[in-house]
Amino acid sequence: MNRYHWILALAGMATSVGACARTPEPPRPVAAASRAAPQPASAATSPLAPAAVPAAAAATPLPKVLVHRSPSCGCCGGWVEHMRRHGFEVEVNMTDDLEPIKKRLGVPLGKGSCHTAEVGGLVVEGHVPAGDIRRLLAMRDGSRGLVLPGMPLGSPGMESPDGSVQRYTVEKVGADGRTTPFATHGD
Repeated sequence: MNRYHWILALAGMATSVGACARTPEPPRPVAAASRAAPQPASAATSPLAPAAVPAAAAATPLPKVLVHRSPSCGCCGGWVEHMRRHGFEVEVNMTDDLEPIKKRLGVPLGKGSCHTAEVGGLVVEGHVPAGDIRRLLAMRDGSRGLVLPGMPLGSPGMESPDGSVQRYTVEKVGADGRTTPFATHGD
């Protein structure tokens, strides 16, 4: 890794730490009538971009989301709001000890982030876009879930003021626990 890449990586980590230190949003229930209609996922720039969700799948009721997160992490609150804006009903479990939850749900080592969610029998680790989750729910291919290691700039809950999106890849966790690329987002 050259000096330029190290500087970018350090800048990304500093941004991530700052975003996580924001004042957390308190969890709040959302009435079904007040939820916004699902928004289309942003265009990705890779052959791994998410495919459109079929209309029949989009009309299927969405499962409830249980998010396990630290009370001190503000970016987790941003991801919760992203999920609500995309039609998911979200319940939040505040905890300072996420490791037993990650282990119970089978989050692969080295693929962790700042929050872990349970969605329709799947594990969702980190700032995974709602469109990717909808697509995997529609596939029902026996996968365990989706992971987005770290906290990429521009991912849901990690938005930047200038709207830039660091290139990142959401990975699918197979039934065997191995991960494979699922969708790539950003520049």
